[in-house]
Amino acid sequence: MVANAESTLGIRIRDLRKRASLSQEDLAAAIRLDRTVVNKIENGTRRVTALELSEIAVALDVRMTSFFEDPTPALVAHRSSQGLETVDSRIDAFLATLAGDVEFLQDLGASEVRFSAIPEIEAASIGQPQSNADADSMAVLARELMHLEREGPISVLTDAVEKVGLLAFSIDIGPDTADAGTILLRHGGVCLVNSHAKVGRRRLALAHELGHYLVADGYTVDWRVDNHSDQSVPLESRLDRFARALLLPEAPVVALWKKYTEYVDARSAAVRIASEYRVDMATLARRLRELGEVDGEVAARIRLARTTQADIVEFDLHLPIEELSATSVPRAYALAVLRLVREERISRERALDLLKGTFSESDLPAVRERRADEICGV
Repeated sequence: MVANAESTLGIRIRDLRKRASLSQEDLAAAIRLDRTVVNKIENGTRRVTALELSEIAVALDVRMTSFFEDPTPALVAHRSSQGLETVDSRIDAFLATLAGDVEFLQDLGASEVRFSAIPEIEAASIGQPQSNADADSMAVLARELMHLEREGPISVLTDAVEKVGLLAFSIDIGPDTADAGTILLRHGGVCLVNSHAKVGRRRLALAHELGHYLVADGYTVDWRVDNHSDQSVPLESRLDRFARALLLPEAPVVALWKKYTEYVDARSAAVRIASEYRVDMATLARRLRELGEVDGEVAARIRLARTTQADIVEFDLHLPIEELSATSVPRAYALAVLRLVREERISRERALDLLKGTFSESDLPAVRERRADEICGV
């Protein structure tokens, strides 16, 4: 009879191997064992030595602890619903890693990644929006929960969602793949945005993922945001609407549109509003259309518009920071890692791994000088 511990370890080795897109033959070659041995390890019918496990961890580019940590419940539910033999996409693998990293910090008691607003969100019992009106109301509630002005632009969306317990990371995972994904943790959630897209698109993706988080979707991967029909995927369509309403509140956007179009053309008005609210032209065009401010022809022209250097100078536009660019980690997460380094509760090597290349060794806090009594034990 197979021991439960070996069976569980084998399953985790198999799952991590698949996330690394390696076959049993690939892994066997990397650790200098026969493929049949790897098969027996994964089936739990052969014990794996500590040295072999260390070599497997290196081959799969994971930490040894990954084989023994309990996976996030939402990830378990997701994989169960997809079938045990489902191979994760790249974004699945990244999300699984980030979820483990955040929960590692939480288990160490890092207060920076424990969020006081979560009980308030749970008490609100936000249900899935059943209509466009529900989506609009949900956007208003989301701003309240994030302690934002009801109608102003959201200058740094990553900071705003962090206030309600959603930690937003970004990684460039290339074109023709998912825009974003979200996983619920035991406390809070993690979102990963594909930074290959331009900033307006990235912010829209994060706003959409906030919708999934607020309605407590356990695990979601969105291959394209803002591209769903109410007939085929009604929830996604309404969360698209929620995202647009969150970033472009109705009253101020309509007021600005009417004000600007009194003395400039539609393109110039759109450039100003898109810059102020930090959205892409396609999102603004869709929002103006759904609010009844433009027809299909004008919306199409806005969608094709591009902000030029002349626009920046003539309209005195202020370009904000490139949010969610390249690889980025949320501020609360980085603060937690830095404090744990300073307190010498995690190694500098572990910190650099957690910070995903956004910090170098010299960026980390200086090593604390030890007193003589600490060194000598007197």
